[in-house]
Amino acid sequence: MDKSKQSFRKSKRSFRRRLPPIGSGDRIDYRNMSLISRFISEQGKILSRRVNRLTLKQQRLITIAIKQARILSLLPFLNNEKQFERAESIPRTTGTRTKNK
Repeated sequence: MDKSKQSFRKSKRSFRRRLPPIGSGDRIDYRNMSLISRFISEQGKILSRRVNRLTLKQQRLITIAIKQARILSLLPFLNNEKQFERAESIPRTTGTRTKNK
């Protein structure tokens, strides 16, 4: 075979499979805050399935559980802590603009 064709072939490495983030005994429920909080970003957003390494069914159940917890006020809809800190540190100027003639 040509060397140019060999460079496009995938190498036959053995990859170590990562453990699934949800064990068989973990129950996906809106009351299980320790489980749910693993799938929420610092901003309060639901992380994607690719980031979480979840199956489609697990991602749907996690999403439903997070939304139920938000409605019942167990979780905030947004984590605005960083936005408030940044807003306080930046002074707002309310001066009038001058027109350039």
